Amino acid sequence: MLRSLKDLEGYAAGATDGDVGRVVDFLLDDERWVVRYLVVEPGTFLDGSQVLVSPISFRDVDWPKHRFHLALTKEKVRKSPSIDVDKPVSRQHEGDFSRYYGFPFYWRSSGLWGMTSTPSALAENESTEEPTEPAEEGGDVHLRSARDVRGYRVQGTDDAIGHVEDFIVDDETWQVRYLVIDVGSWWSGRKVLVAPDWATRISGEERKVCLDMPREAIRTSPEWDPAAAIDPEYEARLHGHYGRPASRPVSGVR
Repeated sequence: MLRSLKDLEGYAAGATDGDVGRVVDFLLDDERWVVRYLVVEPGTFLDGSQVLVSPISFRDVDWPKHRFHLALTKEKVRKSPSIDVDKPVSRQHEGDFSRYYGFPFYWRSSGLWGMTSTPSALAENESTEEPTEPAEEGGDVHLRSARDVRGYRVQGTDDAIGHVEDFIVDDETWQVRYLVIDVGSWWSGRKVLVAPDWATRISGEERKVCLDMPREAIRTSPEWDPAAAIDPEYEARLHGHYGRPASRPVSGVR
């Protein structure tokens, strides 16, 4: 199922022995466009410090009740490595986090999640990787706050057009399937979708996402209705408009 990240903000995160807090943000991997972590605003037991929760730790998700069930205790979360989510999260921080929870390092292979395509499959393969090996400390930081990226200007090959408003994610793989672009500054609140694969560059300094298509192509893209399902017919029209290969069939969006 495809879901809006905005709609998932405010979901409860529940440990095996009680609530941890509520989701207030997400950290996106802007290389593979995957949600790597949920940022949780905890209750008083953590003195108000925000913590990261990985989809690898999910037991299940109760979508109707807006609740993520974690295979963790409150104490385990409370003692997790301190990470300042207002600053870039380095690979070393991720290594400390993964070693603490005993998670395999997802960045060791070319798949979305290690050698697998889903975080649940990576969790099941814990014994195939050694989480105590030293983490990679170098390299660029590719984790970005979803809340921060919302509002980034969108730059076509010839001119600017609108801004990023939201992200549509696959709730099994946690891959970002589409960026929601608001072109309302020019066309009265009109929203369109573009796949992150069509972005050539994302700049935090410039607060800008660059796409490899002209402004007019974006402007005339099939309009996205947040109240309607993203079905195979809509995706076929969307990808056909841009002359891009169609993505796999989907079962809708909420």
